[in-house]
Amino acid sequence: MKPIEFTEFDLENGLHCIVHENHAAPIVTVDVWYHVGSKNEEETRTGFAHLFEHLMFQGSKHVGKTEHFSYVQEAGGTLNGSTNFDRTNYYETLPANQLELALWLESDRMMSLNVNEENFENQRSVVIEERRQRYDNAPYGRVSEELHKRAYKTHPYRWIPIGSIQHLQAASVADAQRFFKTFYAPNNATLVISGDVATKEAREKIETYFANIPRNGEVPRPKNEDSPLTEEIRETFHDNIELPAIFIAYRICNAVSNDADVLDVISTILSDGRSSRLYRSLVHERRLAQSVSTHASANEHDGLFHFSLVAPQTTPLAELEKQVDDELQKIIEGDVTEYELEKAKNTAEMNLTRRFSNNFGIADSLAYFHTFFKNADELNREFERVEAVSLDDVRRVAKKYFGEKHRVVLHWLPRSMK
Repeated sequence: MKPIEFTEFDLENGLHCIVHENHAAPIVTVDVWYHVGSKNEEETRTGFAHLFEHLMFQGSKHVGKTEHFSYVQEAGGTLNGSTNFDRTNYYETLPANQLELALWLESDRMMSLNVNEENFENQRSVVIEERRQRYDNAPYGRVSEELHKRAYKTHPYRWIPIGSIQHLQAASVADAQRFFKTFYAPNNATLVISGDVATKEAREKIETYFANIPRNGEVPRPKNEDSPLTEEIRETFHDNIELPAIFIAYRICNAVSNDADVLDVISTILSDGRSSRLYRSLVHERRLAQSVSTHASANEHDGLFHFSLVAPQTTPLAELEKQVDDELQKIIEGDVTEYELEKAKNTAEMNLTRRFSNNFGIADSLAYFHTFFKNADELNREFERVEAVSLDDVRRVAKKYFGEKHRVVLHWLPRSMK
């Protein structure tokens, strides 16, 4: 693949800027990453990073409440935002001649977001209702929360981005204003422009809209430290569900580690597609499971490798668990073929190609690698890292992370099976 070229520069206020010219279509994406996620929250004020994903659309000095949406949509564009453990992002994709609109909107809320009592109360209620609908009252909705609170002992990954209703209810608008002042500042942000722009012109426009926003003080960062899991933690939950399920989590490395690329390959071998090991064996051939998925979540700090298996009521979960352990043991012992490895690499390369086929995918990748790898050009090494994974790497990494049953295992059962 041809390298993706881009230009980087910093404003005096600390805002890191990246511009990628792509003249294939008259479209441009503006993607702003704030280096703040749920791991930056106080343990008695969880949910703030996600709360601000909502508050950031409630108006600023020159933009009325929810007008951010109408401005972009009336200009023919799309927009969204998202929050995870490590970052919050906001983006607009617009016709290229509307670049200044996106820059004005993003700069205005970076400088003057309206964090007042009315907006805070309104969006706190929205987030609490979202928590109830998507987590507390959804089938298997609390799984991630229950896994994380057991997989970590002291690290803030032990809570998930949606946060706690009790913490949100106890919070004040002063807490929210302090959180905004600490983290939503140019010296804690990365701005990427990708699309039909000229770099010189884009830089001039960025300076026009962002250079006068004052930087804030030093941004506090949690350390990548936690006691290792040294045992197997098991729990059984009964919930309002129809089908039993098993969820397993192992602690793994962070995203910068080369092991992360290997773990992605292992996940693909195990569960990506109908010919993957667990799907073929448990869903297609033996019909012991309704669905199977795995995911290597290597975050800015040490993450988790997840297994999720939903079963018919006739399948003992202990049998599913044994099948997972058997497949992991085969990989640890080196029972992986060159064909499986190449197939997994091809899948990864196809996903990368798809991501780099649009402005947002490129912009988000540039922001990701700058934020977590401290080097945006790592984007151009993704194919190389995937291609470098060997059978020896697969065996070594599987043994390193799955060789001992130091993990969390949750059995999720229908209430009728009590």
